[in-house]
Amino acid sequence: MKPCCEAHGAAAPPGATVARDDAPLRVVLVGNPNTGKSTLFNALTGARRKVGNWPGKTVEVASGTWRPAARGTGGAGAHVMSVTDLPGTYSLVPASPDEELTQDLLVSADPAERPDVVVAVLDAANLARNLYLCAQLKDTGVPLVVALTMTDIAGQRGLRIDDAALAAGIGAPVVPVSAREGRGLPELAAAVERAHRHGEAPPPAALGEPVESAVRDLLRVLARQAPGERRPARWVALRLLSGARVPGVPEEVPALAARLGERLAAGARSAAEGRTGQEGTGQEGNGEDGRGGAGARDETYDEDWDVQTLLAEGRYAWVHRVMAAAVHRGGDAGTSRATRSDRVDRVLTSRLFGLPVFLASMWAVFQTTTTLAAPLQTGLSDFFAGPVASFAARLTGDPDGNPLAGLVVHGIVPGVGQLLSFAPLIVIMFVLLGLLEDSGYMARAAFLVDRLMRTIGLPGKAFLPIIVGFGCNVPALSAARILGDRRQRLLLGMVLPLVTCSARLTVYILIAGVFFGSSAGTVVFFLYVLSVLLVVGAGLLLRPLLFGGARADALVLELPPYRLPLPRVVAAQARQKLAAFLKTAGGVIVATVAAVWLLSSIPLGAAQDGAGADRGFGRVAVEDSAFGGVSRAVAPVFAPAGFGDWHASAALIPGFVAKEAVVSTMAQTYGTEEPADGRKPGTLGEELRRTFDHSSGGHGAAAALAFMVFLLAYTPCVATVAAQSSVIGRRLTLWSMVTMMAMAWLLAVAVFQVGRLIT
Repeated sequence: MKPCCEAHGAAAPPGATVARDDAPLRVVLVGNPNTGKSTLFNALTGARRKVGNWPGKTVEVASGTWRPAARGTGGAGAHVMSVTDLPGTYSLVPASPDEELTQDLLVSADPAERPDVVVAVLDAANLARNLYLCAQLKDTGVPLVVALTMTDIAGQRGLRIDDAALAAGIGAPVVPVSAREGRGLPELAAAVERAHRHGEAPPPAALGEPVESAVRDLLRVLARQAPGERRPARWVALRLLSGARVPGVPEEVPALAARLGERLAAGARSAAEGRTGQEGTGQEGNGEDGRGGAGARDETYDEDWDVQTLLAEGRYAWVHRVMAAAVHRGGDAGTSRATRSDRVDRVLTSRLFGLPVFLASMWAVFQTTTTLAAPLQTGLSDFFAGPVASFAARLTGDPDGNPLAGLVVHGIVPGVGQLLSFAPLIVIMFVLLGLLEDSGYMARAAFLVDRLMRTIGLPGKAFLPIIVGFGCNVPALSAARILGDRRQRLLLGMVLPLVTCSARLTVYILIAGVFFGSSAGTVVFFLYVLSVLLVVGAGLLLRPLLFGGARADALVLELPPYRLPLPRVVAAQARQKLAAFLKTAGGVIVATVAAVWLLSSIPLGAAQDGAGADRGFGRVAVEDSAFGGVSRAVAPVFAPAGFGDWHASAALIPGFVAKEAVVSTMAQTYGTEEPADGRKPGTLGEELRRTFDHSSGGHGAAAALAFMVFLLAYTPCVATVAAQSSVIGRRLTLWSMVTMMAMAWLLAVAVFQVGRLIT
């Protein structure tokens, strides 16, 4: 399990985990989606977190370091713990790449790859479904600790959980925790330490004597036929018994498993003949993958009744026994009484009000962001354009006579100033989005757009990568790999670059603020809606043309309860987003500024102008430089869109590298140019208004909107292109780049020409 820590080299018996006293404890968090697992991970690891692909997999996992003593968790032990947050899963019978990762890690043939301790994160308010996964975890032979979350919600529903009885039923320690409030973390650290120290896995869930007898027979044969088998023996036996293929097992063993399975199924059908269902068991789902809903079963035992169903029945019977002993219902718990979340969802997820409320919420986010961020951005920009630039000029000397001074004063200072001026924008927007996410509302977004996604052949959960794409397209393309169907992954990979990212947002805010004033938030909201419409439109075209009418199943999603957002959680998320933006954009902007300055310092043509002035390196107007020459050559292409000025095309060229560089390049081209009429350069906003008004024949607002639409839809940045190529391949990526450029130009021309007629 190398992403957590270096692999441990000590030998170990088959099925055992390996650890050294001086190495971090390897801990993995496993649980159903929406159990609070990632919140717990963040509480344990704090800022010591990294996200990356698991070796040999295309699934992203988060890993971090947990230092209990250092984080005030009571110094529960000397061990530093390396924690991995595995993707949420309902079952160890994998149905997607992320669930396959969880299974492969827990039952790896290499003990050095297995965790030292598994922390099963169980939702107390939905304990039955969570316990099904716990029953499967007990078959892996790894020491287990249970972190019990959502106990407050369980209490609101009239459920009282006996921790001691639950621990006895599971055979592992149970620790109630509240990651949001920090409760139970010291006790969790102590339980993990004890589980590691004792090194004993919990006893497996008893699945009934017929199944257990067959398992014992298989274990005896495995011991004889495969003495070198290093995977958990019980897990191997159960998988073989269910008819699954287990690589590396001698062929005699699967043959025996098939015979035993047929005997089990026949015996179960005979014993259950005439029964049409079960009542009052509290069982969930209708298969070994444990994905059903409570009360969904109404079984008839017929010829389709098989071993997988028998195994599921055995696990649900175990779940029922544990629930009966540990969960006590009071008052009207378990009746059809609607919770507060249920009552709110009747409005917020209804067909009539759901989508309008969601759109209104997004509009409010963008309008509030632009309104609050504008004065802060202006103040920071003025500070860098004035005092900072003057101070830099005093330190470095005359920027017109010193190339290094020119780079600093006309290049780095304006670029860094524009970068930092967007810090308030990023913080405000992600605080607002964080409030919606931490409250539980954003999870409803995927549900609301499920029908829309399915019209283009994508499942509702494809909207989750789209939400990620509003931050950055690169991790969104990585998240596209959660889709199990290859055609769906290709389709999503084709349309994701049309999702407008936070780097583009910085340009929208600047230009919309200049040309649309108090309506800037509405304009930005329109661009985001247009982005989603382009995704849908492209999907409708691509689905029949390239992917043979790929179809998607309806989304099955467990909605988390609504909660009051925690300020520290929202602040931490906004801080992480800001740090990521500054880290990514900072390096890109400095590199781009240096490149643009270098090209802007190289003169084209004669060494002197008509008046005899020196036009050597660093002593040339940007318009007459190599960079200006390329920009002037490209500019006429955009004349039908209203921004056929070299300043606009100059900003778009570095946008191929990174959209973060568009604004800094604008500032650089205007800041390094001395106007021919002797005027001092105005603020960036004034220069933009002058440029777009001139290039559009007085229709500056229409040209500005066309420019933003082109920026939304044209070829994505280099990092996105690389990520897209890894998902859909080089040929489709090249085709996507060409079509996006053509579509962006056509849209920009249409927007300007229509806007020119109505303004």
